[in-house]
Amino acid sequence: IGQEKLFSDNFSHKRWRKICQKAGLEDLKFHDLRKTFGSMLAQNGVSTAVTQKLLEHASPYLTNKVYTNVDPVLRNAVEQIPVGDWL
Repeated sequence: IGQEKLFSDNFSHKRWRKICQKAGLEDLKFHDLRKTFGSMLAQNGVSTAVTQKLLEHASPYLTNKVYTNVDPVLRNAVEQIPVGDWL
């Protein structure tokens, strides 16, 4: 993966909290997005090797243990969030 970052180094915790409050997700932590990303990759059939690389893990063990939990009930719950309303 290239050197480009999704968020700049000056993306602050304060800014993240403001985004979450606006979206009504005050308990959401930035790291929760990482877990969601890894889980969504797994649910859509992306291999562990690719997911591991995207998450920059040294070992596939962590990727499989933590980030690829596929739970259809939880996925359905997340899909109910009206993301378009606050983006």
